[in-house]
Amino acid sequence: MKKIIFTENAPRAIGPYSQAVEINGMLFVSGQVPIDPATGKLVEGGIKEQTEQVLKNVGAILKAAGYTFDDVIKSTCLLSDMAYFTEMNEIYGACYPENSPARAAYGVARLPLGAMIEIETIAAR
Repeated sequence: MKKIIFTENAPRAIGPYSQAVEINGMLFVSGQVPIDPATGKLVEGGIKEQTEQVLKNVGAILKAAGYTFDDVIKSTCLLSDMAYFTEMNEIYGACYPENSPARAAYGVARLPLGAMIEIETIAAR
C-alpha cells in the first residue's frame, strides 16, 4: 500500500502532487526546486545556493520517511543551463561521498518559478 510523505521542513507541493510516495520499500521524491520552506520563496544566490537548498529539501523529505542519502539509488537533475553542471556537481557530490547513486542530468528550457535546478530522487531499503 502506498504511503504519502509530508514534512513542514520541505516546501509544500505547488501542484497536485505529493512531496514523496513510499511503496514496497521504495521512496519516490518529487522534483524539488530551491524553495526555502520557511519563506515559500526561491533562495537568493546562484546555482550553488540553489543546489544546496534543493538538497536540504530532499534531505528533509528523506528524513521524514525514515531514509537517508545513503538509501538513494537514483537521482535526476534538471538544470536550466548546462553551464551550471560543474558547480552543481560539486555541491551534489558532498551528499554522496561514497557509493553514489545512479544519476541523469539534463538541460531544460525552463523550470518552475524560474529555478536554476530541480532534483527528483528515488530511494530504497
